[in-house]
Amino acid sequence: MKLPMLNTKKVDPVDIGRRQFLRSGAAAVTVTLAPGVTIMAYGGAAAAGANPATRWGLLIDVNKCASDCNACVTACSTENGWEDTGNPETDPQWIRKIDLHNPETGLDQSLPMMCQHCEDPPCVDVCPTGASFKRPDGIVLVDKHTCIGCRYCIMACPYKARSFVHAPLTGQKAHAPRGQGTVESCTMCVHRVDEGGQPACVEACGTTGNGAMLFGNLNDPESEIAQRLATYASSAVRADLNLNPGVRYTNL
Repeated sequence: MKLPMLNTKKVDPVDIGRRQFLRSGAAAVTVTLAPGVTIMAYGGAAAAGANPATRWGLLIDVNKCASDCNACVTACSTENGWEDTGNPETDPQWIRKIDLHNPETGLDQSLPMMCQHCEDPPCVDVCPTGASFKRPDGIVLVDKHTCIGCRYCIMACPYKARSFVHAPLTGQKAHAPRGQGTVESCTMCVHRVDEGGQPACVEACGTTGNGAMLFGNLNDPESEIAQRLATYASSAVRADLNLNPGVRYTNL
């Protein structure tokens, strides 16, 4: 399922020097957290132990995703401690529902949009400090220790899946640290995955939603998600960018 890639990008020595400088200075950046909450470096032990033979992904059946169902959004908000206040310019964008209308056929569809956990993530490519990174198992994350809030990754993401934390935070979750002045996005509930579980959105979709979401190892031919992808046609959002996202959609 790996898309062919052609890497013609040249390495700029000046750019390398700039990144090294920013990395060395990132430790001095102050991040405001709620009392008692410590920033967790996702690039620590869990990332080091991630299996490079695994690639976690999602398969979403758009035909089963109803426009009036927000079970996945609610579950993600509850699990990770962020809130949608109705201000899309400043509210977190960990996951959101998108309604589509085809004016030619009249078809209406609804789907969840989150970080697509690309194989070649542009957010990682533009990050000057290495705060945006991809784990060996394909999950794309932001290390709050080294994020300086430059927001280059927000501009680079073609899915508008990243948010900047403007306001002070309260009620944070220990497993999902957030920091004022940093960037955040869907983590695929990495804390659950590392314990053998599945993302909160997938669990909620199966119990209180319509069963539109499937999570699993894309690299395991015996997994349900890999077998479905091998049997039924699926598509990637903005497939023309050749990012090979870990989130795929059927009936879109």
